[in-house]
Amino acid sequence: MAQLKRILVTGGAGFLGSHLCDYLVRQGHDVICADNFFTSQKTTIEHLLDCHNFELIRHDITHPLWLEVDEIYNLACPASPIHYQYNAIKTIKTSVLGAIHMLGLAKRVHAKILQSSTSEVYGDPQVHPQDEEYRGHVNPIGPRACYDEGKRCAETLFFDYHRQNRVNIRVARIFNTYGPRMHPYDGRVVSNFILQALAGEDLTVYGDGSQSRSFCYVDDLIAGLIVLMDSPDDCIGPINLGNPVEVSMRELAERVIAMTGSSSSITTLPLPADDPVRRQPDITIARQQLNWQPRVGLEQGLGQTIEYFRTLDLSRYRKPTPNRPDTIK
Repeated sequence: MAQLKRILVTGGAGFLGSHLCDYLVRQGHDVICADNFFTSQKTTIEHLLDCHNFELIRHDITHPLWLEVDEIYNLACPASPIHYQYNAIKTIKTSVLGAIHMLGLAKRVHAKILQSSTSEVYGDPQVHPQDEEYRGHVNPIGPRACYDEGKRCAETLFFDYHRQNRVNIRVARIFNTYGPRMHPYDGRVVSNFILQALAGEDLTVYGDGSQSRSFCYVDDLIAGLIVLMDSPDDCIGPINLGNPVEVSMRELAERVIAMTGSSSSITTLPLPADDPVRRQPDITIARQQLNWQPRVGLEQGLGQTIEYFRTLDLSRYRKPTPNRPDTIK
């Protein structure tokens, strides 16, 4: 029987966090979910509230948190441009102060800690596909910098705490992920396209639609986080976690229209500032060191995500910010 652990998941009521909490609770671990509910809500974790080994704390990690835990998954931070740009200073505080506070907690209680970093550390990449050696092409004063540079600084803090204080760290660079429990108003391209198609509205594509992303189904991503956390202590990362199959935005829009049976058309708007033209992970290290790679194809994953959105009661969801979330990540 695996050793049961006390595990803190920050941002645990978010899209990825709720799936991670699900998995850890099923494994029997004592799970503490910390979330300030800025871009999430209890609907994602309400099915866990009666579990004896699940605890919910409303907490903002820009403030310290004192707990006794064995492991920390630091997932807290708005991840969609429409939300992280709404309060840019708050976003960078969450990445930087949040990392400092969670690393401080890990140092005090000798906990292992995993940082959910992002493909955004590569910026608008000049290398394709992106491997972990690539140092990125980021505008430090642009509208996306609060997230991009915040996550880059968090990585710096993680490695400095590791070198200076011997904190046991893991750093995952997460590429675009999708699946059930995406917030309907999170402003990311998959949820935007599906909601627009189901409503019979035109799907909004930015630029000419040739810009690309690589989409990883949520179950695959959670499996990657788990295996990285459980990896040997010399396997600290950063490690890319994502699906290396590249798809253009126009192709994705056409596929969603076909799979929903929608009569929607495609409309275009100007490309947002600093929006990456191409994004594709090189997952060689994940394959070699973690024996991990995605197993769910886009067709299967989109099918399950579309069915989730078909059954969604939108009246139960509030928009996290007053802006309409029409930008892609």
